[in-house]
Amino acid sequence: MKSVLIRPLITEKMTGISEKQPTKFGFVVSVNANKIEIAKALKEKFNVDVVSVNTMTYKGKTKTQFTRKGRFSGKTPKFKKAIVTLKEGQTIDIFSQA
Repeated sequence: MKSVLIRPLITEKMTGISEKQPTKFGFVVSVNANKIEIAKALKEKFNVDVVSVNTMTYKGKTKTQFTRKGRFSGKTPKFKKAIVTLKEGQTIDIFSQA
């Protein structure tokens, strides 16, 4: 079975959203996961009811590094994040699951 939830999304922007709307949480998820699989994985892991799932897919960026031996080019990996809205009154304690 593939792992759908990779890690919680803890950034300044996501923390601000969670403070204003305490039922919204962000997660980095598998690129191949769909909204139904994300909702099922959250229900199994945290025992919460999911109202909606919004997903965003990001392409990998091309990065170039200059060294003494020349120039190296590469790509950062692509990733997908999900903003999940829970039923009113429910919450996820992300730091206790770590």
